[in-house]
Amino acid sequence: MKNSWIDREAENFLRSQRHPAGAAVALLVYATRLVGGQPDLAMHGGGNTSLKGAFTTLAGDAKAALFVKASGVDMERITPAEFVCLDLGYLRRLRGLPSLADSVMADEFRTHLLRPSERLPSIETLLHVFIDSPAVIHTHPTAILALTNRVGAEEALAEALGDAVGLVPYVNSGLALGRAVADARDRQSGCRAAVVLQHGLVVWGDSPREAYDATIATVSRAEAYLKKRRCRPALRRSGKREMETARGRYRQVAPLIRGLLSPPSGNPDAPRCATILAPLISPEVLALLGSPAADALADTVPLTPDYLVRTRSWPLLLQQPDYDDPDGLRRQLAAAIEAFGRRYGRYVRRHAPRLPEFDPSGLDLLPRVLLLPGLGVVCAGPDAAGARICRDITGQTLAVKETIGQTGGQYRGLTHGHLFDMEFRAYQRAKVTAGEPAPLSGRVAIVTGAAGAIGSGVCEGLLRQGCHVAATDLAGAGLDALTLRLRALHGERIIGMPLDVTDGASVSAAFGRTVEAFGGVDIVVINAGLAHVSPLVTMDSEAFRRLERVNVEGTLLLLAEAGRLFTRQNTGGDIVLVSTKNVFAPGPQFGAYSATKAAAHQLCRIASLEFAPLGVRVNMVAPDAVFSHGAVKSGLWAQVGPDRMKARGLDEQGLEEYYRQRNLLKARVTAEHVAAAVLFFVTRQTPTTGATIPVDGGLPEAAPR
Repeated sequence: MKNSWIDREAENFLRSQRHPAGAAVALLVYATRLVGGQPDLAMHGGGNTSLKGAFTTLAGDAKAALFVKASGVDMERITPAEFVCLDLGYLRRLRGLPSLADSVMADEFRTHLLRPSERLPSIETLLHVFIDSPAVIHTHPTAILALTNRVGAEEALAEALGDAVGLVPYVNSGLALGRAVADARDRQSGCRAAVVLQHGLVVWGDSPREAYDATIATVSRAEAYLKKRRCRPALRRSGKREMETARGRYRQVAPLIRGLLSPPSGNPDAPRCATILAPLISPEVLALLGSPAADALADTVPLTPDYLVRTRSWPLLLQQPDYDDPDGLRRQLAAAIEAFGRRYGRYVRRHAPRLPEFDPSGLDLLPRVLLLPGLGVVCAGPDAAGARICRDITGQTLAVKETIGQTGGQYRGLTHGHLFDMEFRAYQRAKVTAGEPAPLSGRVAIVTGAAGAIGSGVCEGLLRQGCHVAATDLAGAGLDALTLRLRALHGERIIGMPLDVTDGASVSAAFGRTVEAFGGVDIVVINAGLAHVSPLVTMDSEAFRRLERVNVEGTLLLLAEAGRLFTRQNTGGDIVLVSTKNVFAPGPQFGAYSATKAAAHQLCRIASLEFAPLGVRVNMVAPDAVFSHGAVKSGLWAQVGPDRMKARGLDEQGLEEYYRQRNLLKARVTAEHVAAAVLFFVTRQTPTTGATIPVDGGLPEAAPR
């Protein structure tokens, strides 16, 4: 385990991240980021850190304070503001209580904040309170879990880590865990760390640096012990051809799985809740799922209860999936998912009395992790981040279980009762259910022509509503710049990829890459298009054919690929064509554009008829004269603008003003307006298909008729 602490880097961090409580808290933030940046220590908010210090109130009173990581915050990117400041003196007095319900504990935390915060401190806050050392780091290291989650864990841990580390039997997080770790520390003189069975590692020190160094040293000893104890060879790793086959299967099967894992919403306009998928396909995973150990993997519980809100108590293993028969595979998966739900329902009903405040009504009982021999692992989450977290946790889980087997051990996890307590505790579930979801949360859109003015505006509008977006365009600086800019704002919900809409293989590949990234597609915005200015009598036939290939054939290829995917996914969908006012009111010398866009428009009207039985709505928006979006200039107007300016004796600003003045509302039509029309359709404000919304400020001659 690498020690990543660099003194110069820590000093630079101190200068850039000043904290009102002093340098020590800033160093705690630095140490926490180092921990979060090493997945074999802690991943995606799993684990927590704290520092005891002083806080001076506005009235000048000095208070003993605890700065502790807020619940659910990603340690790798944590900021000083994401540490909650609590009244340490008061909270220490809670150690003598016989019990403490989660709701009461949460209220105690809220009413003993020394600084306002909307965030709730970690469920393990009392562990940090009761340990009488300034700095505490709690993690779930891979090597430690490979020792704690086995038969004979106590002996293995003692042999690997020695007397300086205390051993604590598993107890539920909260008051019981905090008291158990503190008691172990008090009993064992010279103890600098404790391991909680089936849970993780707690290390303390006089400073964040000391606690971090001790964490690295402890985990390194565990890794060295496991390396020496490997007595069974690793499974034969799958080769390149098997990996390619698995990835190809995933592209075909993921939409089917996504549809089956999308529960009913109760909304007739959007009858299914959306989910995002993340695959785990590697030579190690394929080998493991193809071995006799696969059955045992599916019947063993997670490594630590902190993971349960992401993964559920066990995965679904599909025995002998038939990838050569799509309809048969759908039936296999549907039956397995239904059986999983029945089993999980029995589990919930059996243990529900353990949590008096728990209400199981309306509970989603779908699996979060599917083990598919010959394909890999498919993980589900409410968004890309949630699916990725589930995938990474599952990867660690499989690696630990394999390590236990290779070191001659037998896996031992928690009882179902303990697992239930953590999965359905309101305090834990708040990590993943905070706030009202955005209207398009969990949905996936492909946008063509995304690097242009209208396309970039549509991408931004979709992302603001919670959508996941595959921005496509011809390869080049425009697409690269758009992807980079939007990724800085929206993270992994946006991907960019080259797409030539005239090439069927390119269209198919773009849908495949979107499936790989998110699991499926719900929305297709057909926006890519070309324009050409020429009278009919001098029209160059090759120029006309170039527009026909992009505007007509490109639309047909996208409709066909979308229809095939929507059929496999079976959750409905939306297609929106960015059409033009020229369909209804063509202009002179604009025959090639008007005719080919009219053909595309008509194809989409036909698609609205053919795709309706799939629950797919196909609609059009018809804008007029969108010249730019921020710094992004319209490609269409770059082509036709010079001719229009010359014909009217206008400069660029004059041309824009001319088009503004010609509509009834004297409105400047923007990409944001077009995006709003697209969003009207894809958020399903009305039960509408086959319709056109003019976005033109009012042009009577262009009214749809």
